[in-house]
Amino acid sequence: MKTKILILSFILAGSVISAQKKQPIVDTYLYGSSDNCSLITLKFEKGKNHNHPLFAIWLADDNGRFLQTLYVSQSIGKGVFEHGNRNTGRWMPGEIQRPAALPYWAHQRGIKNENGTFLPTPKNPELDARTGATPQNSFVMTFITEKPLKGKYKVMLELNQSWDWNDYWHNNRYPDDKEYKTSSQPAVVYCAEIDTNTKKEYVMKAIGHSHYSGKDGSLYTDLSTLSTALKIADKITVLVK
Repeated sequence: MKTKILILSFILAGSVISAQKKQPIVDTYLYGSSDNCSLITLKFEKGKNHNHPLFAIWLADDNGRFLQTLYVSQSIGKGVFEHGNRNTGRWMPGEIQRPAALPYWAHQRGIKNENGTFLPTPKNPELDARTGATPQNSFVMTFITEKPLKGKYKVMLELNQSWDWNDYWHNNRYPDDKEYKTSSQPAVVYCAEIDTNTKKEYVMKAIGHSHYSGKDGSLYTDLSTLSTALKIADKITVLVK
């Protein structure tokens, strides 16, 4: 009898440990600094092909016109990548432009830098309150908007993951385009149409992809050529308070 109880105890203990191990890590963040404004909470559940993607999240009006950046990965928002310079013989932070990374956000934002392109640079960076390290886990981000929200809006998210090739977007598709090779499958754009008068959770849906090397700010709605890029995120939801 004691042996059976002991075995059962081990089984239960193993089940508890297994359940604890399966609990996903969820990072939490707060961006923005305005007072008496609205709060937007975005929950991102990473998918099975999540591997260090870059993000941009922004707010648009109900017609899709850009209103403000809510968050952008720091390397894009500041124009400095952690491993962007190897002049010393080892990788160091360095200024670098990656037009293929998040081109739809960059063009929607519409702010030209000193080089005449739309990416932030060290001389013309995105606001500190809107940039941060790229999350490596599932995450919940809460954003404080610049102005109180009332009515209908669109919350937009663009993500891109380097070296994410597939049979269509292979590494020899555009052999002379070096920017394409930094992106692989193009950035995926998600959208949730929200109404501040309806307090509910909205699911973001993939609505298209960006230009494969960032040469324009168009949204390409055909997603049939994408594969693993659509599995970087498992589920993305938005709640407005």
